[in-house]
Amino acid sequence: MEPVYTSEIVIKKSKFIGLYYEIKSVNEVEEIFSELKLEHKKARHMPYAYKVGTEARKSDDKEPSGTAGTPIWNVIERNKLDGVLIVVVRYFGGVKLGSGPLLRAYSHAANDLISR
Repeated sequence: MEPVYTSEIVIKKSKFIGLYYEIKSVNEVEEIFSELKLEHKKARHMPYAYKVGTEARKSDDKEPSGTAGTPIWNVIERNKLDGVLIVVVRYFGGVKLGSGPLLRAYSHAANDLISR
């Protein structure tokens, strides 16, 4: 499945690729992640958030707690989105960003997708 929108930002050599998908069920999330894991084998993290009706979930994918999945989720909630999955693929650039800049990077990547 192809994303509806994509975005890319680079912060201190780390590349953040935002992917916005329109989904109808949680099963589609599993399919999308199977494809993403093959396509982005060298990515360090793939945090995400989704909402489909009453089903919702977010994940930091081994980033520090609350720095990745929560800012993505906040973009979904703030924009009252439904039937959406937002994934931000991170390729680590060798420089640790710290919690504040990391949170802002994921939020920025997700917001870029919504503003299109």
